[in-house]
Amino acid sequence: MRSSTRLSVLVLAMSCLSLTAAAQTQNQSPPASAPSTQAPAPSDSSASIPDSKIDAAAAAVKSVTAVRQDYEQRLVKASEGDKKRIADEGHKALTKAITDHGLSIEEYTTILKVAQNDPVVREKIIERLK
Repeated sequence: MRSSTRLSVLVLAMSCLSLTAAAQTQNQSPPASAPSTQAPAPSDSSASIPDSKIDAAAAAVKSVTAVRQDYEQRLVKASEGDKKRIADEGHKALTKAITDHGLSIEEYTTILKVAQNDPVVREKIIERLK
């Protein structure tokens, strides 16, 4: 049961990042080009992600979850006029929560996508979240 809770946190963190990135993209002026999204690596993906990156991703998941919860509460309490500013602050805080752990947004997103499809990577991250 505890493992499914950790997995839920992992999926929630991934969803939060995706939603925030999508919202940020919509708020920008006409995009010059859309960022490319990398597909998860092939079946040997668990071997291709170094343990140090998995450690960093798990630590980032914890940070992203805390930031997301904080900014969700702020948005609920905010006036309509403050919501965009708070959402922008939240996006920056989410980005910092990831990059402070030595990962780029692309690396973090790719690792979480791989974890969704690769039970070995997923279990390694869940173990580090305990």
